Amino acid sequence: MYRAPVEEIAFTLKYVAGLKPALAAGSFGELGEDLVDAILAEAGRFATEEVAPLYKMGDEQGAVLSGAAVTMPPGWKALYRRWIDGGWNALSAPEEFGGQALPTMMGVAALEMWNSAAMAFGIGPTLSMGAVEALDKHASLALKAKYLEKLVSGEWMGTMNLTEPQAGSDLNALRARAEPAGDGTYRIFGQKIFITYGEHDFTDNIIHLVLARLPDAPAGTRGLSLFLVPKFLVGEDGALGARNDVFCSGLEHKLGIHASPTCTMIYGDGFEETNPGAIGWLIGEENKGLACMFTMMNNARLAVGMQGVAVAETATQKALAYANDRRQGKAASYDGNGMAPIVHHPDVQRNLLTMKALTQIARAISYSCAHAIDYARVSFGDEAIHWQERANLLTPLAKAFSTDVGVEVASLGLQVHGGMGFIEETGAAALYRDARIAPIYEGTNG
Repeated sequence: MYRAPVEEIAFTLKYVAGLKPALAAGSFGELGEDLVDAILAEAGRFATEEVAPLYKMGDEQGAVLSGAAVTMPPGWKALYRRWIDGGWNALSAPEEFGGQALPTMMGVAALEMWNSAAMAFGIGPTLSMGAVEALDKHASLALKAKYLEKLVSGEWMGTMNLTEPQAGSDLNALRARAEPAGDGTYRIFGQKIFITYGEHDFTDNIIHLVLARLPDAPAGTRGLSLFLVPKFLVGEDGALGARNDVFCSGLEHKLGIHASPTCTMIYGDGFEETNPGAIGWLIGEENKGLACMFTMMNNARLAVGMQGVAVAETATQKALAYANDRRQGKAASYDGNGMAPIVHHPDVQRNLLTMKALTQIARAISYSCAHAIDYARVSFGDEAIHWQERANLLTPLAKAFSTDVGVEVASLGLQVHGGMGFIEETGAAALYRDARIAPIYEGTNG
């Protein structure tokens, strides 16, 4: 079973990505090395002892749709509650809304551990964190006041709604529409597909960020606006009100990440006899929605890169454990009795070392990307521009390289297992199945 490599993660953060000199320079206020070590140690404990044991249950049971409601695998709802009670959702969120405002480097290190323990669990909060950043940067003060605190705490979760049946990578083809209601709200109509955590029982409310077109919008991506559409309407006192006209009509049956509900979402169909039209609020300016959404997408791209690192780490650990246990043939380096553990065979050693090296390279690139994001936020003038441009360069590299590495390392791990890797009981195949989505979503790799 996965055990969080806390020392390796800490070393890469401090001595490769640059966290140690940043702490010494006071770049992140009063944050010190002792607190960094304590946070990483507790995240490692939680991932190892509480998330990882529920991975197999999630893979085998998956999320289940009944009517328009999704039930998560046994034990997962309670796991999520313990996770948010630990403050993990708020790690890098703004202090103004209850977050801890820790560096992105700390957030992605924790993300690695959640995703290593169970990728289908780790991807859900990733969307909430992205929604927090998008709302913090682009939403009105009123929307921030009503929604951000509960999104930051994890009491509510967020989603990202772009893809439609006819519009995947080409957002020019989006057809979802938004009609002004005359009272500052809009009515949203349309269908969205492949919506991660679009429906679940983790939280009482789900906050959807939806791209749609206004009636007089220009053609193409220049005519897209972004809207906040809650599953349940929220009163001025913050209490949940009536059900909004949005529901999950189907779950995809996927190769991997079975416990992550991948939903088809219907907006404006008169669900449960509501008046047709999902009620939404504009985020940012009309026809400027793509710029707002890219804030969330860039956050998600680095997070998906961490999924590649995470699966690679777990696959490496699993393959190494199997290679030490499995015995076959003779090996020059083995002087014990009977057959040698296959870890002594040169070709197996080559595969294991390749897995380890690729994982560490991907980790270093991804953490360095987070370092650049952090420094872009705490710097000024030309220095801030420098770090932002570095982050812009490293984000697609972290996403594409790390997710390709995740697939390659999971495949090598399966190879180390030999025929048993092709059998589900070892768990090697499950990691390969999970890893395969990461090079596809949040911007398909070339």
